[in-house]
Amino acid sequence: MNIALWILQGFLAAIFLIAGAIKVIKSKDELKVLGGEKMNWVDSISAVSVKLIGTIEVLAAIGLILPQLTGILPWLVPLAAFGLVLTMIGAVMLHQRRGDGPKAIVQVIILLVMAAFTTYGRFDSIPV
Repeated sequence: MNIALWILQGFLAAIFLIAGAIKVIKSKDELKVLGGEKMNWVDSISAVSVKLIGTIEVLAAIGLILPQLTGILPWLVPLAAFGLVLTMIGAVMLHQRRGDGPKAIVQVIILLVMAAFTTYGRFDSIPV
């Protein structure tokens, strides 16, 4: 189970580190050009909110790996994963409100389930 969780954490960390860094670095217009139709959602929120979401994703990506890798505060890992669960719930609501269709929502739900599984798996493995 530990190996599966590490693989899942690594995958989620890579996805959210890249996605978050792009949101932090690029402007809303650059994001729309870079992501095409998949990034039209940035029109629905402010530029500050896009940067905030990107920052949350980058911090969560770091929180999925670094605490457990170093052994320093490993209980932060499930909290980082839970933060991603909450972020993905917000993403589902945004895509649903915009009427982006099932493809966008299903992709977000897959990431949500992966983050939820990581949350459960790492909370379960915290020594009491």
